[in-house]
Amino acid sequence: MMGASFVSTVPSLLPLQAQVAPPSSSTSSSAAPVRPPAARPVAVRCKTENGFADGGEELSRRDVLKLVGASVGIELMASSGSFVESARAADLIQRRQRSEFLSNVRGTLFTAIKGNPDLIPSLLMLALNDAMTYDKASKSGGPNGSIRFSSEISRPENKGLSAAMNLLEEAKKEIDSYSKGGPMSYADLIQYAAQSALKATFLASAIRKCGGNEEKGGLLYTAYGSSGQWGLFDKQFGRSDTTEPDPEGRVPQWEKASVKEMKDKFSAIGFGPRQTATETLLAADPDVSPWVQKYQRSRETVSETDYEVDLITTLTKLSSLGQQINYEAYTYPVPRVDFSKLKL
Repeated sequence: MMGASFVSTVPSLLPLQAQVAPPSSSTSSSAAPVRPPAARPVAVRCKTENGFADGGEELSRRDVLKLVGASVGIELMASSGSFVESARAADLIQRRQRSEFLSNVRGTLFTAIKGNPDLIPSLLMLALNDAMTYDKASKSGGPNGSIRFSSEISRPENKGLSAAMNLLEEAKKEIDSYSKGGPMSYADLIQYAAQSALKATFLASAIRKCGGNEEKGGLLYTAYGSSGQWGLFDKQFGRSDTTEPDPEGRVPQWEKASVKEMKDKFSAIGFGPRQTATETLLAADPDVSPWVQKYQRSRETVSETDYEVDLITTLTKLSSLGQQINYEAYTYPVPRVDFSKLKL
């Protein structure tokens, strides 16, 4: 109860003789009711050099402190329920804000990619190379948006990716214009563009299986696609941008790299043959070949489940290498509480 007062806590903590005794029960119906003796006044007195002032019950300093502590405790317990509920409500509001913002981001990226389908491979490579700068030993690099810097995107391994980056720059202007929780980080933008690009390839495959009919292909992808596997990826929303390019030499030139170089690079960041098996170049490698064959068979099925799920899982892991996710990113500013004005 929010209105619990200091006075209401006093009786239970007073010395026994200061409490009102309950009336005695009587077996005689004609007996006069027994009235309890009037309670004597209770005064809280401070001890002086000459002792205590006259009148009332004596309460020591310890008794007073107990009363004060009990009063504060009751007030806190009474208010804790509403405080917890308010905290839960605030958390739900923030989740909804992030969810709504992410939904709008997806819409913007979907439109941008739909108008430039030829850039889908570059968008995927942009996300891969931004993440591949991760160094496991030093815990540095990774999907931190460093590839946006001209000195990094102009490196040989990033040749041809500028057009994809320019597309995202334009999309970011629109995204930031309707964001109420601050601008979107390039680190998030690049990885979520890769997600949109992958979804576009999955949808295009479903449309092809339906003879080019977009409506039927959309229904097929909705019914048999792997959209439900994106849950963990969607939670990793709140990456921070680095302020400088990542070191050179961490990302190989994929078109020139040998099978061993590819495997070694993926192995260095914690991936195995299963995550490199989407490249047909690796089909002859004994470690990777079984996975390549498995994915080729999967892509011939209606659902492509094995291929899609593993690809989603790989992107999810790549997109969070070395990142500390800020789960309060893109939420509206929370009013600060001035604790100096709180009264207990």
